[in-house]
Amino acid sequence: MDAQNLISKIKERRELLRKSERKVADFVIDNAASVLGMRIVDVAARADVSEPTVVRFCRALEFDGFQSFKLQLAQHLGASSSYSQFSVDDSDTITDLNHKVFDSTIGSLITVRDELDPVALERAIAAINQANRVEFYGFGASGSVASDAQHKFFRLQLSSSAYTDPHIQHMSAISLSPKDVVVAISQSGRTKALIQSVELALEAGATVVGLAPQDTPLSKLSTIPIYVNMEEDLQVFTPVSSRIAHLLVIDVLAMGVARLRKDLLKDYLKRINKSLRALRTQKPSE
Repeated sequence: MDAQNLISKIKERRELLRKSERKVADFVIDNAASVLGMRIVDVAARADVSEPTVVRFCRALEFDGFQSFKLQLAQHLGASSSYSQFSVDDSDTITDLNHKVFDSTIGSLITVRDELDPVALERAIAAINQANRVEFYGFGASGSVASDAQHKFFRLQLSSSAYTDPHIQHMSAISLSPKDVVVAISQSGRTKALIQSVELALEAGATVVGLAPQDTPLSKLSTIPIYVNMEEDLQVFTPVSSRIAHLLVIDVLAMGVARLRKDLLKDYLKRINKSLRALRTQKPSE
């Protein structure tokens, strides 16, 4: 198990544990740093369980025992301590704000990267590469991601469009065929209009790649769900980390498709780069 994902894995598997083991899970989640300095008897006492229960908890997470679990927990805390969620104080300087925003975003992106399912990514890349049409759907901040995605994929010689209006999405979805792909992007996975568009696309026989949190209506509907699990602070002005995470997942998909099409794209991309150079100012000579 990846050290950086240990706490999130405990949360995910919590409901699969026995009742007494859940007590250990809850104690570890709430007191992760303190557990490092505890003996197994201490954890058992604080969680109000027996020592064998602590051992069973560790084995349920695929560890040999308590010591190997603590070693992984230490690695997790060491890797994530610099990239924690942040809160802004009135006393923060611009430098403090700069560091907090960057560090929190970096930590969130590392977590998303390590949780992405390579099988789902591979399936999505193959489906997009073989599609007659690729449509990107999103609203709000996810709409800007959809527009960016369309820009990336049309350069790969794929017929692609991005729609951020619910009425246009619905009309697009109805016109799709089984050879088409929709990439639906949502930071919540619960936007009603987007879900309706996806349902129409599925009825038309299209493949739906969903970029959304796990166990949300969108991810459950999607033919190929790609889980982008982010914990957003609702007090922050914009969901910065989620938007960047979705942009990066789109980049991964685009790079995967580009790799499959490299022979087809070689001369084409050269022509594009040559045409773009004519639109730029010349660098000043030294």
